[in-house]
Amino acid sequence: MRIAVVEDEEAQREQLQSYIQQYAEEIGQPFEVATFSSALDLLDDYTPQYDIILLDIELPGINGMEAAERLRTLDADVVLMFVTNMAQYAIHGYAVGALDFVLKPVNYYTFSVRFARAIQRAKQRRSGQILLNLPDCVRRIDTQQIYYVEVQNRMLHYHTELGEFVLRGTMQSAEKELSRYHFVRCNHWYLVNLSHVTEVRREMVLVAGAELEISRRNRTAFLTALTEYVGGNG
Repeated sequence: MRIAVVEDEEAQREQLQSYIQQYAEEIGQPFEVATFSSALDLLDDYTPQYDIILLDIELPGINGMEAAERLRTLDADVVLMFVTNMAQYAIHGYAVGALDFVLKPVNYYTFSVRFARAIQRAKQRRSGQILLNLPDCVRRIDTQQIYYVEVQNRMLHYHTELGEFVLRGTMQSAEKELSRYHFVRCNHWYLVNLSHVTEVRREMVLVAGAELEISRRNRTAFLTALTEYVGGNG
């Protein structure tokens, strides 16, 4: 599991690193930790690679809240934890999908409880792999590569980063297999990967550039699932 620590004060960075190391030793699980002294350093050529980011709010250049807003446009899945002495920012943090806040000065017990929760959330958000029984082969695919699944005439169309794959099957079977990876129906014909949703309008959801109809029957449940997913509760 990969962790990023963004903190401009060296003493605070070292303390957070030591807490992570202590926790790793306690649970017997190693972590790969990268540290940054500013959000700009983290965001420079950023690609989704971290499971958890510990983010200070008072940072040089752009603050942690602004950095979180940018991160969410680049990485919908990374778990964000704010480490700050500015409790008044908590309500804003939930708007950018922050899972938790740790108030400075940070003690190890409080950190370990919050960090354990972040690890659990990160594990839940990791993608899995499924097998597609295609007419000419069996193909293994990462669930994160799937944008959405469409059903037409008893055939399932998997729209993915690798192209479209068509196989015989039912939407019920696809939903049962993919629901654990945050796939939710927006109507009878579409099963959507929430991590690829960029916009929801009154009667439409935008998924990887595709406009899919959202039915009145599914709208409330879909929006609830999306809110929980972005907010770190899914």
